[in-house]
Amino acid sequence: MKKKEAAIEIVKKFIQNDPVKASQALETLPPHDAAQLLRDLPPSVAAQGLEYLPPPEAAAVLEGFSPAEAAEILHRTGKFHAADIFRRFKPEFSRAVIPLLDQEFSRDMSEILAYPRDSAGRMMHTDFLAFRADSRVRDVILRLRQIAKRHLPAATYCYVVDGANALQGVLNMRDLLLASPDAPVADIMIREVVKVSPFTDREELVAIAARKHYLAVPVTDENGRLIGIVNTKNIIASTEEEATEDMQILFGASAEERSFSPAWFKITRRLPWLTVNLATAFLAGAVVALFEGFIARVAVLAVFLPIIAGQGGNAGTQTLAVVIRGMLMREITPHNAWQLVRTEIFVGFVNGAATGVITAAAAWLWKGNAWLGLVVGFSMVVNMVAAGMAGAMIPVLMKRMGFDPAHSSGIFLTTVTDVVGFFAFLSTAWLLQGKLV
Repeated sequence: MKKKEAAIEIVKKFIQNDPVKASQALETLPPHDAAQLLRDLPPSVAAQGLEYLPPPEAAAVLEGFSPAEAAEILHRTGKFHAADIFRRFKPEFSRAVIPLLDQEFSRDMSEILAYPRDSAGRMMHTDFLAFRADSRVRDVILRLRQIAKRHLPAATYCYVVDGANALQGVLNMRDLLLASPDAPVADIMIREVVKVSPFTDREELVAIAARKHYLAVPVTDENGRLIGIVNTKNIIASTEEEATEDMQILFGASAEERSFSPAWFKITRRLPWLTVNLATAFLAGAVVALFEGFIARVAVLAVFLPIIAGQGGNAGTQTLAVVIRGMLMREITPHNAWQLVRTEIFVGFVNGAATGVITAAAAWLWKGNAWLGLVVGFSMVVNMVAAGMAGAMIPVLMKRMGFDPAHSSGIFLTTVTDVVGFFAFLSTAWLLQGKLV
């Protein structure tokens, strides 16, 4: 018994001292084992252990608890993280947990879950300071001093609202300190306030944060009532998370996968896209198979196939990375998307011509056949143009169709560059076979 108590104390200290590493360690365990480990800890410590665990894994761990224990831990988790965890519960488990949650907590989670993922409503906080327009300066300053004495988190901004809680303005701390104590805050507030709807998406929030450099942005409902604020640090953290997610899904991995996710979770997320990739690889292989007999007679062609396909794939990936970043930063709009495509086609042509000349010269010097160099160089140009066009168009078209522009674009891009590169090279060589054999 003493050994068990000592082990529990060690786990407790580990979670309290470094919750990030503790979450990473829990992620390596099967959900049942992680639940068993956390079950003997106080609910507040167990909540700390789940704080940095991805919501799907945290939900799987909590499902190893009783509904009452899970509800107790959720209460001690931030309501935004709790909402993300709750939406991933199995239906029967969530139905068992709902009656055990506090009414206010349950209502807050419901409101959060009502907003789209990655929207201002999902990221906003409701702990903000707002004063009526007729409040006196001295009352506002007194309230700020009381907050400081009670060691509560300092407010980023103070907002001014009317009787219906509609946002009227924001207070500048310098103006507040220099104003007459008896002056109403309506006289010194800044009336032009940048505000967003709770349905504003993350991309627009990023653009506002980059353009205005505010520490927080107020969120108002359809009636102009102040319902929350989004801190810039949350926008930045959300952007960083999206960037890492995009990097993963760009190549067919799951956005929710982490380094120490369970092996079976990794397999179930990666295998479907690997199967799609296999099908596209067969498509590229079918192009090569069309010229199988010709390649057997001119075996040197096989040497240049991976060179042309590889160059196209690399060029396309460069374009893809720039385009997806441009979409994230809202630099690309429906009005300039086709200008971007034309630019990338031109860039692909110039880069293709430059690398094509080098490859053609190498082929000519190696085999002493200028026609072989011409075939290789021409195919390189064609594939680099196709890579630039595909790298720009694939994410744009996916966005137009309502899909995540990063979602496995790399797989589709590779298919285009392989098929176009192989066909351009082999068909050109076949047309000029009399010069090559």
